[in-house]
Amino acid sequence: MARGGAHRCQMTGRAMAATVVRRYGAVAVVAIGGEIDVQTAGRLRADLLSLADSGHIHLVVDFGAVSFCDAAGLGVLVAVGNRLREKGGTLCLAGVRPAQRRILRITRLDALFPTYDTVDEAFQH
Repeated sequence: MARGGAHRCQMTGRAMAATVVRRYGAVAVVAIGGEIDVQTAGRLRADLLSLADSGHIHLVVDFGAVSFCDAAGLGVLVAVGNRLREKGGTLCLAGVRPAQRRILRITRLDALFPTYDTVDEAFQH
């Protein structure tokens, strides 16, 4: 994934941006903004898997600017997390809003993805 980039859904006009904001060895921090739904999830999945395949097997995903995430978005997290674990890596989330934390807790995905209040906190673990 190139540094930066916004992906806009042509049918609805909704945008999702995924930007690599920091790289350090096998760790990459990716800031996501906008809506992660059935229209944008495929692009996000491809971007995150591309990072994993290029050696960044520890991903910190900053959800601070995510306004909406549906089941397709959760599916992306599961698929990418599985690929990273196969490679000995991890996926953790930072800046997750309370409503989204609740969904992670209800779906028990909070057990798969460590969640931190800030990117810096996640980056240190």
